[in-house]
Amino acid sequence: MGAERKWLFTLFTAAFLSLILLLRSSLSTFSSAKPFPSLVQHGAHYPPAFAYYISGGHRDKDRIFRLLLAIYHPRNRYLLHLGLDAKDEERHQLAAAVRSVPAIRAFGNVDVVGKADWVTYLGSTNIAITLRAAAVMLKLDSGWDWFVTLSARDYPLITQDDLSHVFSSVKRDINFIDHTSDLGWKEGDRFQPIVVDPSIYLARRSQIFQATEKRPTPDSFKLFTGSPWVILSRSFLEFCIFGWDNLPRTLLMYFTNVKLSQEGYFHSVVCNAPEFKNTTVNGDLRYMIWDNPPKMEPLFLNVSVYDQMVQSGAAFARQFEVDDPVLDLIDEKILRRRHNNAVPGAWCTGRKSWWMDPCSQWGDVNTLKPGPQAKILEESVSNLLDDWSSHNNQCQ
Repeated sequence: MGAERKWLFTLFTAAFLSLILLLRSSLSTFSSAKPFPSLVQHGAHYPPAFAYYISGGHRDKDRIFRLLLAIYHPRNRYLLHLGLDAKDEERHQLAAAVRSVPAIRAFGNVDVVGKADWVTYLGSTNIAITLRAAAVMLKLDSGWDWFVTLSARDYPLITQDDLSHVFSSVKRDINFIDHTSDLGWKEGDRFQPIVVDPSIYLARRSQIFQATEKRPTPDSFKLFTGSPWVILSRSFLEFCIFGWDNLPRTLLMYFTNVKLSQEGYFHSVVCNAPEFKNTTVNGDLRYMIWDNPPKMEPLFLNVSVYDQMVQSGAAFARQFEVDDPVLDLIDEKILRRRHNNAVPGAWCTGRKSWWMDPCSQWGDVNTLKPGPQAKILEESVSNLLDDWSSHNNQCQ
């Protein structure tokens, strides 16, 4: 009887070890990334690509990484910027998290800013770092079509397959930028005061200070204002960076002393440049809820406005508290994204299971599979383009 038990124990042990080895082999096979990325094709006959600039500050590394996974696609380019208030350790941890994603390692399309700048709202620093980000993107990648600015407090309401599908029918020189020349109270409060941003020249973070006198509103160019969150064409940003006309530099000098430069710089450049003023769609494709009267930042969004967000036709929403439950709802219902995984698009070919990221293996990254949200976004973009075609709401 003892020998029989010993034989059964040996048999069960061998079977158990064989099962463990089989599972380990399967896990290794399924989770290993494709050794060579498929060829990313750019051009008019392929889906558009986007250059995302994502900024944040101290303790934002996890939020930025989550946002990156929510908008990741091998065809796009990404630049992540943790401001100077973040510790170097946070930057290293963010870079390590980025490198942990097999597709990102293979395609090499995500960069983390090493030499950080202050990420501020007031003053001209924000425009300086945004122009720097655009210049870096232009240098690193010749294939992207639109430049998108996001912060750690933003989140998408569509997949990248949805976005690329909808933008495939949009002329690639179009700029989505909420703008108006009706300055209203902003003229006296934000444009005429002369401010200095010490973050430009001081190593420590300092508040802006304001001169006692104001300056008159310019008459050699027209001021425009609007949302600081933009989707700008590559051709327009090349104009801003390389500046074959002096207009971008002239306006940059003016906006250096404006209280909220990011709410007027790109808006004023695009609407004062003859070759670009007819490329402006008056909308930023963002969903936000404001106080009345509006404060500096929109209200925080939560589950109570989920249905309203989904039906808004916006591509992105802001702002959200850290790990708010509504983000999990967006992941589950819209993005179909699991924790610490990228959004599974048409490019993902890995097996879907509890132990494996389906985007750890991939096929043709130039194919798209839009979902239900694409139709809502398409209708929203179509309405904006109708307004653009009629010239009723353009640079006025």
